[in-house]
Amino acid sequence: MTESTPHAHDVHDAHDVHDARDVHDTHDVYDLVGVGIGPFNLSLAALADGAPELRTLFLDAKPAFSWHPGLLMEGTTLQVPFLADLVTMVDPTSPWSYLNYLRHHDRMFPFFFSERFHIPRREYDAYCRWVSDALPSCQFDAQVEQLGWDETDDVFVVAHRAADGTRTRVRARQIVLGVGTNPVVPEPLRPLLADGGHKGRVLHSADYRTHRARLAACDDVTVIGAGQSGAEVALDLLRHQDGDGAGGPYVRWLARTNAFAPMEYSKIGLEHFTPDYIRYFRALPEERREQLVAEQWQLYKGVSEETLAELHDELYERTIGGAEPRAALHPGVAIVAAEVAQDGFLLTCRHTQQDALFEIRTSAIVSATGYAASRPAFLDSALVDWDDKGRYRIDGDYRVALDPRVSGGLYVQNAELHTHGVGAPDLTLGAWRAATILNAVAGRTVLRVPHHAAWTTFGVPRAESGSRSQSDGDSGAVPAAVVRP
Repeated sequence: MTESTPHAHDVHDAHDVHDARDVHDTHDVYDLVGVGIGPFNLSLAALADGAPELRTLFLDAKPAFSWHPGLLMEGTTLQVPFLADLVTMVDPTSPWSYLNYLRHHDRMFPFFFSERFHIPRREYDAYCRWVSDALPSCQFDAQVEQLGWDETDDVFVVAHRAADGTRTRVRARQIVLGVGTNPVVPEPLRPLLADGGHKGRVLHSADYRTHRARLAACDDVTVIGAGQSGAEVALDLLRHQDGDGAGGPYVRWLARTNAFAPMEYSKIGLEHFTPDYIRYFRALPEERREQLVAEQWQLYKGVSEETLAELHDELYERTIGGAEPRAALHPGVAIVAAEVAQDGFLLTCRHTQQDALFEIRTSAIVSATGYAASRPAFLDSALVDWDDKGRYRIDGDYRVALDPRVSGGLYVQNAELHTHGVGAPDLTLGAWRAATILNAVAGRTVLRVPHHAAWTTFGVPRAESGSRSQSDGDSGAVPAAVVRP
């Protein structure tokens, strides 16, 4: 969010961070303060609204809710069904459901007649904005500058600043970080981005919509990345070509993966996004967990079959009458180097299977290469018991391991890919994870969450108990009995 300020091991020592005249210091203590208001922390805020005994506050630097604005193109849809909204998967009676949003906006009948299961991405953004505007616990224009621990009062201290310069400190017994992830680009492209992006002609897909018109006017655009964002950008640029393909940019789509592959969306395959799989994954050795995350990229980095079909249809249209499409798809390609060349850029690429180098000249580059969790600059890192790779150690309730002197709880959302598996960034598990955190914060069952949600047995089966067989991944215990054919 912002540059960090001096550590606040003791809040009394931290008063000199800003002139006291500039700081509004609240002495009431919140049960929970959330930093960041994306879908995951917004889910927690919505579910906590049903527990009025908990005093909660959620802070975000933005002036209002906004979810991936650079990719909110017309015609794009959410990759999960509308039931994976902020609350429904754990509390379908909540007033903050997507269906209640439709009812409040007189859109229930149109939605019913549209027979949609996957909703427009733009409407999901509007739905979340409706919830965030209505929840009194959500405060925007609050850029967190410091998060520390007050050993005297045994509370966290969160310092935040408004756009007008007003500074405020609040206290909390427990904190949840939902600060999202940061765009990632291949190392060879970073100098080009650092040089100002060459007037919007080198950018991450997170900024695509802002520079969409400029890119559509280029002669040649190269899109890098085999995921949903890369596919959507390539498709959108194709649609900016004239009907005969003569106008608009030449579209080139590169990917390191060996294929432009569809996301795993089978009914059984989706059971990787269940509490059952999380428990199994958490019980695995760290080395095996990291290997699995890399192998399972199609579970969370593939492209929807519908988008791939639309791309194919656009290319098919361009070839009617014998024309060649002004587009090219290149899987199995890694970017080795990038440099400015005349009016555009020169990419040195390596075909990974043939181990052969080749060059591409292009007018613009869109890096649709995903996002990664990073350590917030405002967090006093001395409070956290990091693992040997500088990552959070996270338990089954999404609580972070802290220095022993900290009695409060620090939780994280969407920073646990290494400990909880491929479901970390997926909206399907958002409400379940938020309810899990809420129950831990409250110290009681505010919302019942399912213990079993999958037909699949992940791991070696144990002796059957009742009607469902259990795996050793549930508890990490040695199987009581091994079932053999």
